[in-house]
Amino acid sequence: MLNIQSKLPGVSTTIFTVMSKLAAEHQAINLSQGFPDYSCDPKLMDLVDKAMKDGHNQYAPMPGSMALKEAISEKVESLYKVKYNPDTEITVTAGGTQAIFTAIAATINPGDEVIIFEPAYDSYAPTVKLFGGLVKTYELAPPDYAIDWDMVKKLFTANTRMIILNSPQNPTGSVLSPTDLQALIKLIQGTDILILSDEVYEHLVYDEHKHQSVMLYPELKERSFVIASFGKLLHATGWKLGYCLAPEKLTKEFRKVHQFNVFSVNSPMQQAIADYISEPDNYNGITNFFQQKRDYFRSLLAESKFKLLPCKGSYFQCASYGHISDEKDTDFSIRLLKEFGVATIPVSAFYQKATDHKIIRFCFAKEDKTLALAAEKLMNV
Repeated sequence: MLNIQSKLPGVSTTIFTVMSKLAAEHQAINLSQGFPDYSCDPKLMDLVDKAMKDGHNQYAPMPGSMALKEAISEKVESLYKVKYNPDTEITVTAGGTQAIFTAIAATINPGDEVIIFEPAYDSYAPTVKLFGGLVKTYELAPPDYAIDWDMVKKLFTANTRMIILNSPQNPTGSVLSPTDLQALIKLIQGTDILILSDEVYEHLVYDEHKHQSVMLYPELKERSFVIASFGKLLHATGWKLGYCLAPEKLTKEFRKVHQFNVFSVNSPMQQAIADYISEPDNYNGITNFFQQKRDYFRSLLAESKFKLLPCKGSYFQCASYGHISDEKDTDFSIRLLKEFGVATIPVSAFYQKATDHKIIRFCFAKEDKTLALAAEKLMNV
């Protein structure tokens, strides 16, 4: 008999996989997992086809193709007036999650403490634990999921090594403000604490507000890994392409792990994306595109029994059902799927302690007809 000691004994199949599988089995409308049900730009697909025919079918350079890294550098400078060296400070990754994993693997040692804000994307805590780190959680609460930075300070110890940020945030749709980041700067001054900033929804900030990237603040930029995703930007989550921006010293450590993890990323798609994003008009409309979907979905549910929470960013809409049922959010979500035909995600799945505020998360990155049909079903709850 094999004796295997699990490095992640408390981890099972993710809630996203579970709910998507159930949605398929019950032919429910899947508003659970965060991916579009519409295609990406045909022009982008044509560029991939062209890249393949032009011979971009072998290994790309380990850090990413220079054409794409230069395009990323130009995009970042145009949007944020911040410069990253494409040769030494930008690494193309196999999606945002791989970039997060690699940044943690490169810097977290046994006994290091990492502060995360829950509800949190489910890869953070297991990855920290995998490398012997200790997770220190700060639990956010609805409806605004605001951060009390004085309380965060109480989590600091001599072993605090990293703080993980996510703005716009999955699953809550909350965003960090300049006041938040100024408070963070005060907390980390004079320390060696690193920042891992998950900004994969950077373009999905609504109501004319500006995304507050850590790269806008020199005191944070110098110690931060900034993670971005082409899957979210280009409606192509299945391509699993993203990137990491970090100062040269951090990038060197990041690439040490990256080269033994995936080594390099899909070559023709890198070339195609480099060509595509060199024209900013190809992605500048994404904010309005998703804000219209947010507004449309919220209008459809305005007369429902659900109480919609604020959604300032991302493509997720959270809703409270506690006045409808006292069921656990996991039970309510499964009943909603089986009896009403709509798959959602229970937000307790984003807390390590399964904290249940009676909140569920909908993904509105769907065709309008999908959202309308889902809303029609939800009106029956």
